Amino acid sequence: MLQQRAGEARQQAYAPYSKYRVGAALLAKSGEIYPGANVENAAYPVTMCAERAALFNAVTHGEREFEAIVIVTENGGAPCGSCRQALSEFGRDLQVVTADTQGNLHLNRALSDLLPDSFGPGDLHSD
Repeated sequence: MLQQRAGEARQQAYAPYSKYRVGAALLAKSGEIYPGANVENAAYPVTMCAERAALFNAVTHGEREFEAIVIVTENGGAPCGSCRQALSEFGRDLQVVTADTQGNLHLNRALSDLLPDSFGPGDLHSD
């Protein structure tokens, strides 16, 4: 189900520059699924990745705990460092799965394996 939803989200991607369309589906612990697609921009730094689009969609709807994210790309590419960092804010035990457009799985690992020794809320001093 997550892989299908990520594939559907990928169809909505806006990628006129890279032509690398990405879809993501984030499963919250509540059972809800939040889709996201990459949205490119001519000013490249403001481009939004599908993984963060899905995460921000979920957070906007009040979710804070997640179980898994599935990312579908043409070749099963892994999430970038910025997406890994953003996802880690909400738990390093998140299962990260990548698949290609043919349905083949490429990656199925915990976020903590993809971003060891990450900086997180526990690293900040509280007053």
